[in-house]
Amino acid sequence: MTVTVNGEARTLPSGATLDALLQHLGLEPKKMAIERNLEIVPKSLYGETVLDEGDRIEIVQFVGGG
Repeated sequence: MTVTVNGEARTLPSGATLDALLQHLGLEPKKMAIERNLEIVPKSLYGETVLDEGDRIEIVQFVGGG
């Protein structure tokens, strides 16, 4: 299936979850905020949120500093 991640088309296996997407991208879930189709997804639901064909995902990574 194809989903759009931060404006870029990505191909993932059917049934992939947000956790699987983060693993595929090599990202650490604790440092991310994810929006799926304009709705923020709580971190506690990343493992059970199954992606659908055409989903639009925005991932924001928190960066510390000062």
